[in-house]
Amino acid sequence: MKEFVISEVKAESAILVGLITETQNEAKTKEYLDELEFLADTAGAVTVKRFTQKVNGPSAVTYVGKGKLEEIKAYIEQCEDNEEPIGMVIFDDELSAKQIRNIENELKVKILDRTSLILDIFAMRAQTANAKTQVELAQYRYMLPRLQRLWTHLERQGGGSGSGGGKGSVGLRGPGETQLEMDRRIILQRITLLKQRLQEIDKQKTTQRKNRGRMIRVALVGYTNVGKSTIMNLLAKSEVFAENKLFATLDTTVRKVVVDNLPFLLADTVGFIRKLPTDLVDSFKSTLDEVREADLLVHV
Repeated sequence: MKEFVISEVKAESAILVGLITETQNEAKTKEYLDELEFLADTAGAVTVKRFTQKVNGPSAVTYVGKGKLEEIKAYIEQCEDNEEPIGMVIFDDELSAKQIRNIENELKVKILDRTSLILDIFAMRAQTANAKTQVELAQYRYMLPRLQRLWTHLERQGGGSGSGGGKGSVGLRGPGETQLEMDRRIILQRITLLKQRLQEIDKQKTTQRKNRGRMIRVALVGYTNVGKSTIMNLLAKSEVFAENKLFATLDTTVRKVVVDNLPFLLADTVGFIRKLPTDLVDSFKSTLDEVREADLLVHV
């Protein structure tokens, strides 16, 4: 089965694509694409070009219009001719399996959306068992509705269904469908297992919080890469990992701090980002619980 995210950090060239709509003006789209470029840089890709299109809403077939897709294709071919191949095209919104398949067929390069890019960065950053479990759960939730696309090699062998089938489909319809259902079942079982693990982690975290007594709890919250971990290191004289990259911190770190003889617990939390995928918010519930339990939030 094909991988759906980048597993290695390579300096690949990337094109960014965003839409200007009635609910998202040009300035907002530029802001989102700036953020997407930082995400791409964090994942190890170099942005070489941006494409935007003014439309009422995304196309259900190819996200952008046919003309814009041809424009992107022409640019990719031009780069290929100049021996500067484009490694991927990254779209600013989450794409459906149908959109990804259609765009891939047209552009012939790797297609990512904002969600898969964030998931890739999270997979790269996850260090503890807790973070790895949360990221894996989010990845499977993202993968589940897109399984069909991961089995395109079976379609090439013989697509189609029903009595008419398709060219060369005789004898090949069954195995593909069986394998797809098998993968879906395995993933659903894995999701159930990961949810159980996170419930156990939640219980452990709750016990840890109770054992800390009734000290005042302060949580640093804010946009990713805004400097929460740096502030934590200065106040608590600790060595929490801090780097000028997005999502350098995935695990909540708690340290005891004393200011003017007033002791309190300071928590460094995972950062926020615009258009954060819902699955990630759900998966990181146990991490975000630290914020919910805090007596005071410091918005950095």
